[in-house]
Formats: sequence, structure tokens, C-alpha cells
Amino acid sequence: MARNTLNSGNKQEEDLPKAKINKENIRKISQLLAYLQPYRVKFIFGIVFLFLSSLTGLAFPSLLGAMIDAAQGKQKISFIPGEIHTIGLICFVILFIQSFVSFFRIRFFVEVAEKALSDIRRDTYFRLITLPMNFFANRRVGELNSRISADLSQIQDTLTTTLAEMFRQIVLLIGGVTLLFVVSYQLTLLNLAILPILVVSAVIFGRFIRKVSREAQDQLAESNTVVQETLQGIANVKAFVNEAYEANRYQKNLQNVVKIALKGASYRGAFASFIIFCLFGAIVAVIWYGSVLVSNGQLSVGNLTTFILYAIFVGAAMGSFPELYANVQKAVGASERVLEILNEPNEEISIHEHENRIEKTIKGDLSFINVSFQYPSRPEMTVLQSVSFEAKSGERVAIVGPSGAGKSTLAALILRFYEAQEGTILFDDQSADQFSLTDIRNQVAIVPQDVLLFGGSILENIAYGKLSASKEEIIQAAKRANAHEFISSFPEGYETLVGERGVKLSGGQRQRIAIARALLKDPAILILDEATSSLDSESERLVQEALEELMKNRTSIIIAHRLSTIREADRIVVIEKGRVVESGSHEELIKNEEGLYRYLSQLQFES
Repeated sequence: MARNTLNSGNKQEEDLPKAKINKENIRKISQLLAYLQPYRVKFIFGIVFLFLSSLTGLAFPSLLGAMIDAAQGKQKISFIPGEIHTIGLICFVILFIQSFVSFFRIRFFVEVAEKALSDIRRDTYFRLITLPMNFFANRRVGELNSRISADLSQIQDTLTTTLAEMFRQIVLLIGGVTLLFVVSYQLTLLNLAILPILVVSAVIFGRFIRKVSREAQDQLAESNTVVQETLQGIANVKAFVNEAYEANRYQKNLQNVVKIALKGASYRGAFASFIIFCLFGAIVAVIWYGSVLVSNGQLSVGNLTTFILYAIFVGAAMGSFPELYANVQKAVGASERVLEILNEPNEEISIHEHENRIEKTIKGDLSFINVSFQYPSRPEMTVLQSVSFEAKSGERVAIVGPSGAGKSTLAALILRFYEAQEGTILFDDQSADQFSLTDIRNQVAIVPQDVLLFGGSILENIAYGKLSASKEEIIQAAKRANAHEFISSFPEGYETLVGERGVKLSGGQRQRIAIARALLKDPAILILDEATSSLDSESERLVQEALEELMKNRTSIIIAHRLSTIREADRIVVIEKGRVVESGSHEELIKNEEGLYRYLSQLQFES
């Protein structure tokens, strides 16, 4: 799946893995076919028009054969006068009817498919954004994006084109073979004798060609990976003077691509030569034997022409089935991956804004009582072991400890991104389970170390904390966060676009926008996760002033790396290897000569 993210457009869809079509898969796909239910009337009309279009197409060979016979003074069809012009006019009438029904066939199928796909895309995205954090921890963003784009595009192509075309070719195949027997059973039996040879050879050669094609795609994807890695790390390549190494690495990959491509060309060339010989041999054999029948008076020239045209119809229908079947297999595989998302259990979060309002207010008391936790993806590794601490409403509680001690995991548990396996988390002396997820997350805000801003304007990013906020409220929040001055210095002010992930702003500027966002949210509980650890001294001063404003009159959980920033905390909780090893004020902990807090303070002071 990672390879799909390297390629684009059609190439991405070509690489979609196929799935076998069996009862289990058909049962699964029926879930997606249920999306056609609201549009079933138009879908049925589309099927009817498709059937009529196919039938009118089957009428042309008979009419053209009749026209040839009429030119020779023979009347082939009793209810049609044997006049060339009459038959020609009938052909144009049928052609007009076919054009008419073809328009509505395409119109109805596309409308049904687009609307059904829109519903599937909507539900897939809605389900995706309401899934728990553990789902995203085990998957790449590129993989999930591929499910929304490439997988659904494949399903769209199948609904709009493949299924309709498959139904049409089935009608043409059944109708064509039936009419071939009607015209001349001798010629039909001759054609059917050649068919098994073509089918068996196509299956055998097809396996080899698919195998080589997959090898070529894999090798080309590997060469694309080399390009991507090299360009992403171009600074390192140049710094270590490794341009020659990367060029040789890419050259070797390209040579392998060429080698495999030539191998595939040999297989395809041999297969194409064989098929050309068989197809044209079949045509020559049919015309040869048909000419014998004509000369013996057993078949008219018009009937021979009709037979050849029907044979072309049948051959084209049969030739299209492998590709159509492959597209259906891809759609089945794509459907399985989309259904995996749709069937995932999601969080109790509504996609309707009015249903996510605060129902139960949190004052700010927070308690952890013997909380133990392992990430679902790593159940063998205990991150927190019997952690207990409390923060009264309005208090500042700092969480400190070495890297990997479990500090950020506490923040994730407070926001209920994950559920603890043991112990209890209390809000206002009530279990977290007694509050809805929306009540907790609406009243808890986090300012992380690595602030992610969306690619819109500064105004939109601040307003993300409270979507209903007025511009005056947003500006006031920015002023309190020490952000108004630098925002006003931009030519476009609050309408300045921040770029993807906020790349146009410095780290300190992004932090202050995040603080303004949190101020606008006005949470009862605030989590500061290493909020100043990656800033320079001047940016840290401005951000620290903004944080002081943000922490006023609310419970603050400060996860800190720089111990100098948490000396004024009401309580400091020291965590090591997932356990609380110390707790107290700065003055109390610094006096403990054997304590971890004193040791960490000395290390930072010396550095």
C-alpha cells in the first residue's frame, strides 16, 4: 500500500491489489451495493436502457446482411420489403433509437454511481474521523488517504463503467452466439472448435505476463522510492558528497527495470503473435468455409456477411471479459479495504455539531487512582503502572521525568484518546465514564510541543478553538496570547495563510497561535505538553508570558522537560518508568538528596 502513495492517478489505481470473487466477498460487497438502494429506480431504468441499447446493436448485422442480399435480388427477411433504401432507412431509425437509449443509459448509470459514491465517501470520511486514536497509531496516513482516493475511485469506475459494460457484453455474447447458430450452425461449430485453444493459451500466457508485469511495477516503485528518499534528504546527500552513490543506486534500479521489461516484452510478443495467428486464422477459416457454403448454395452472401459481423461482436465481447473481470477483482479488493473502515467501531462522537455541545460541566478537579496502561498495539509493554495523583480546580500540577517515562501518555488518557486497562480517572470526583467524550474534550485543551496548524489563515486556525467565535473574540484571544503584534505585522494580518502544517510561521509563532486557540476554547482543564522545550530564549519568554495568561483560573497539567519552567507549580509529580516516584513542591523535592527530581535539576543546571 505504501507503493501506492509514491505513484499517482491511473498508475495508483493500476497497482491496486485484486481479490478473489467468492461468496464471502460478494456478501461483504452487498454492504456497499446497499448504497444503490436510494437510487434503485434510476438504476433499473439504466439497466432497461442498457438492455435496449444492446438489442438494437444486435439488429445491425442482420439488416446489413439483408441489404446485401437485397442488392442481389434476394429477400432475406419476409416482413421487410426487399428494397435497399427501405432497409437503409430502417438502419438509421434503429441507429437513432440506439443513440437515444445510450444517452439515458450513460446518464442514469453515472448519476446513480456518482451519488452512491458520494454517500460512500461521506460515510467513510465521517467514520474515519470518529475512529479511536489506536486505529491511526497502527496505520500510515498515505494508506488511509489511498482508501479515500484510489480505492473509492476504483469502486466508482466499476459502478459507472465496468458493471454496465459487463452486462452489455453478456447480452451481446448470448445474443450473438444464438444468432450465429441461427445464421449457420456449421460455421458456428467451426468457430467454437478454435475457442478452447485461445482460452487455454490466454490463461497460460496471462499468468507469465502478469507475474513479469508485477515484478516490473515493483522494481519501478523501488526506483521511485530512491528518487523520493534522495530528494527528501538532499541536504544530507550533498553534505556527505554522496551524489555518485545515489546516482549509481538509481542507475542499477533502472537497469533492472529495463531487464524485466524486456523479459515481459518477449512474453507479450510471443502471446500477441500467437493470438494474431489464431484470430486471423479463424477469420480466414470462416471466410474460406463460408465461401464453400456460398458456392454450394447452402449460404447467401448476405448471411455470410451477417455471420462475420456477429462473430466480430462475439469475439469483442469475449475479449473484453478478462479486463472487465480484472476490474471487478480490483473493485472487490478496494471494497474490502473501504468496508474495513466502515465496520471499525468508532468513538461516541457525532458528526452533527449541535449534538456535541457540553451537557455536563467540569469544574476542574482531576484525579488518577492506580491507573495502569499499555498501548493496544504493544500490550506486552506497560507504560503506566499504578499511577496516582490529583489536581484540584485551579491548581498547577507539573509532570516531570526522563524521556519515555509516560508523561505524554497521561495527556492522552485525560483526553480519553485511550482507555486505561486498570484504575480510575476522575473528573470532579466522578468517573470519566460518567462523562461523554464530547463533554471531556470540549472542556480540556492541549498545547503540544509540536503544534500542527491547518493550511488556512491565521484567523481560521485560532477560530478552531471555538468555531462560533466572532473576529473580536479571536483578536482578543490573540492579544492575550502575545500573538496580535506579530500577526498585525503581516501585510494580510489575520487573513495570512500559514502554509501546510504552518510552515510559514516560526515555532514560537505557532505556539502562540495554539495558545490563542486554547484561550478561545476557555477550557476547565489545560494540558501543556512540553510547550516551550524547542524554542529559543526570546520566543520562550513570549510564549511563557502567554502561558501564564492561559493558566489563570483553570486546572493546568504541565508536562515539562525544562524544570526551570515549573518551579512555581502547586505540585510536581515525578514519574520514572511509568511509576510515580516522588510528589511535592519544588522546595520539598529539591531537599531530597536521593530523589530523581534533584538529580534531574542538577543535570540541567550543570548543562
